[in-house]
Amino acid sequence: MIDLHSLKKDKEVTVDTLFDGRLVCLQPRNGYRYSVDSLLLAHFPHIENDDMLLDIGCGCGIVGLIIFFRHQDLVKKVVGLELQPELAKLADRNVVLNGFGDKCSVVEGDLREINTFLGPESFSKVVCNPPFYPNSAGRESTNQQALIARHQICSSTDQVMSAASFAVKNKGCVSVVFPAEGLVELVCSMKKMRLQPKRVQMVFSYPDQETPARLTLVEARKNGGPGIKVLPPLYIYSRKNGDYSDQMQEIYRQYPI
Repeated sequence: MIDLHSLKKDKEVTVDTLFDGRLVCLQPRNGYRYSVDSLLLAHFPHIENDDMLLDIGCGCGIVGLIIFFRHQDLVKKVVGLELQPELAKLADRNVVLNGFGDKCSVVEGDLREINTFLGPESFSKVVCNPPFYPNSAGRESTNQQALIARHQICSSTDQVMSAASFAVKNKGCVSVVFPAEGLVELVCSMKKMRLQPKRVQMVFSYPDQETPARLTLVEARKNGGPGIKVLPPLYIYSRKNGDYSDQMQEIYRQYPI
């Protein structure tokens, strides 16, 4: 039984829960915190029996935690890779806290040097919520931890996709969440790294003919053939200033979808 009261005494973190409290996630109180991007990414991959999964730039570990929580009977192993020591330690705490230590682990390291601590083609699935913004672009955070997580200070899109291509096995899949306006950049980077986009889903805030897509989810297959499946749009809210859409409520459901 997780003692949430004791955890809440730690002033450096907040204690957040998902799935009716069955999944607990510690996050930095003042640093980089996950958002809906991570929940969407965790929902996107098709998980298969004996999948070995790598989360590149895992932050506090939320994507891997959700995937393992939902698919414990299928997933063989989950590894989170994180550059920032404070976040890597927090991700490791979350693994232990949820009792996932037998199959989940965290590696502290730089994705640009991934070949020094992970073997090539070691994973059947790779997921990534990479830094979205180039330096001096987008909304810059005054918090250094959040700045590194959101801006391409330590790695470019090409470097992230190169690391993903290195880690995923031949014909394995890489799933990424990215700003919709950066879709061309992401696809071009993937193709340079022999990752062929196979599924794309655009994410909108709510149904509206004039409001553009906010995010995109892309799944690519290493050395995959041509052809791409464009999925129906995903709406976060049912309407402007409304409740979560049925699609998002499914993502937040306690039990596997």
